[in-house]
Amino acid sequence: MEKPTVKLHAFLARLGFGSRRGIEAMIGEGRVTVDGSSATIGQRVSGDEAISIDRKKVTTTSVRLRYFLVNKPAGVVSTTNDELGRPTVLSLIPDIPERLYPVGRLDAESEGLILLTNDGDLANKLTHPRFGYVKRYRVTVEGLPSEKAIDHLERGVRLKEGYTNPATVENLVEKGELTTFEICISQGWNQQVRRMCERVGYPVVRLVRIAFGPFILDSLRDNRYLELSSEEVEEKFAQMMRA
Repeated sequence: MEKPTVKLHAFLARLGFGSRRGIEAMIGEGRVTVDGSSATIGQRVSGDEAISIDRKKVTTTSVRLRYFLVNKPAGVVSTTNDELGRPTVLSLIPDIPERLYPVGRLDAESEGLILLTNDGDLANKLTHPRFGYVKRYRVTVEGLPSEKAIDHLERGVRLKEGYTNPATVENLVEKGELTTFEICISQGWNQQVRRMCERVGYPVVRLVRIAFGPFILDSLRDNRYLELSSEEVEEKFAQMMRA
């Protein structure tokens, strides 16, 4: 009887080597080999093969899955390394043996919640458009947005990628020449909220992600990071479904 097989990118994601899309990119770049030959996108494996990434043999035994919620400050990049030498989100947590990567990136000047994990299945679940997990941001803009501008944000704004999905805007607070509000979106285009606000005529002064799926920035309290167990992650999803 033949051993069951699974797609290579899903297999490696389960072992904590990256998100499914990230691993597909590595395969496309020729960084992954199976039994000494370059892997192909869509290739299936059983787990008995000799698999390498960047010429390093993959250990196919179970990897400890790690989950860190991080409060990223402005000036820190949400990548694992930076050619310009800027601090990365990995500098915000202790050194650990597992290889983590960020889920839900923020641009360097934005702040707030990022998940660092090696759970590829969770990364795919949170970021794939078909799941539609909501991201909530606290935004400060120049001026007081008109009702027309708010309606435009909520109905959808035309950007270079197309029209944004409907959004929710609430909790507007005016202070001097600035206005702060919260906006919820279900997409993850590059600098999407900044570009949406600029498109309707209100440049962003400050942008903080305060929630992503079941994860909430306030749960960190005043800490820079919070490590969760697998059970705690599962419970947060369960709580969100019950809400």
